[in-house]
Amino acid sequence: MHSPATIIGGGLGGLVLARVLHVHGIPAVVYEAESSPTARSQGGMLDIHDHSGQPALKAAGLMDEFRGIVLEGRQAIRLLDRDGTVLFDKADDGAGNSPEVQRGELRQILLDALPAGTVRWGHKATGVRALAGGRHQVTFADGTHTVTNLLVGADGAWSRVRALLSDATPEYIGRSFVETRLYDADTRHPATAKAVGGGTLGAVDPDEHGKWFVAHREQGGILHAHVTLAKPLDWFAAIDFTDAGAVAARIAEEYDGWAPELTALITGGGTAPVLRPLHALPIGHRWDRIPGVTLLGDAAHLSPPDGEGANLAMQDGAELGQALAAHPDDVETALTAYEQALFPRSAAAAATVGHNPTPQEVINFFTQDERRAEAPDTAW
Repeated sequence: MHSPATIIGGGLGGLVLARVLHVHGIPAVVYEAESSPTARSQGGMLDIHDHSGQPALKAAGLMDEFRGIVLEGRQAIRLLDRDGTVLFDKADDGAGNSPEVQRGELRQILLDALPAGTVRWGHKATGVRALAGGRHQVTFADGTHTVTNLLVGADGAWSRVRALLSDATPEYIGRSFVETRLYDADTRHPATAKAVGGGTLGAVDPDEHGKWFVAHREQGGILHAHVTLAKPLDWFAAIDFTDAGAVAARIAEEYDGWAPELTALITGGGTAPVLRPLHALPIGHRWDRIPGVTLLGDAAHLSPPDGEGANLAMQDGAELGQALAAHPDDVETALTAYEQALFPRSAAAAATVGHNPTPQEVINFFTQDERRAEAPDTAW
């Protein structure tokens, strides 16, 4: 490759790609819309899987750094029904294969491992177009642009780069999360803190479809919850999400009759609830090979969240980086090899979460040892 790889998006997948390329002596530039590494919260806990996320970090040469940010004890998982009865409770015995970390800390490890100037902050891509010879031009919101021989769309669900390859757009899957956080929970909400335990809590009504939520114990006594509602977007549009109290009260109405230590995750939040509508690309989304451009992560295979999203994005980034390193003078061979592995892998992952799960399927998810919930890409 005679010019740096151009990566649009500085999330975990794009940064793993940049790091793996750096390990192999291949230059890359990452263009990120956010103004700085601390421009917004980076979400909550991630469990990093031994078959996807961990091999990606190994390829990036960052396993020691990863082990240094693992939060001990967070692989504990419990499931309660709506009245607080424990349906399943598994302590963290140290034998789990998906250790938990804070997403922001993981991202910082990747940023720290890149040469200064690799990430160009405050560059929001607003347009892309093909030029001759497999080259592409990316235009940014500030009016500047760049031209590249290798363009990688790591720019998430609403990817601008995707339009070069595919007409597919994400569609609403019929349910949303409402995200809440309780602060100083052990002191201010002791019953809820006890219910959540030391790791991940799932709460479900075994007799009602479309209602469950997940909470995670984060650092500093924070409980971070994602409350699920199977409602159309118009239903949420009728709620004033600038009125924190009104939002919490309205969402809590949908969980009327649930145990108070559970509904406190909705009504006791220290910040305003945040709406997270869930969208997905078609299962099996793929594209024909177009010279000089490809996708990774949610830009390539956005699915209903099931605990795999961040891990798959990192795996994509690592495998793309390794393919480019294996074929440094033949980008097209590298991209072909990468996509031949990407398409079946992402289709298989999407097929497992391509519908609105029944209560029993939610219960099965939480009680299977090899599947764990992840935030904010939490179960389903």
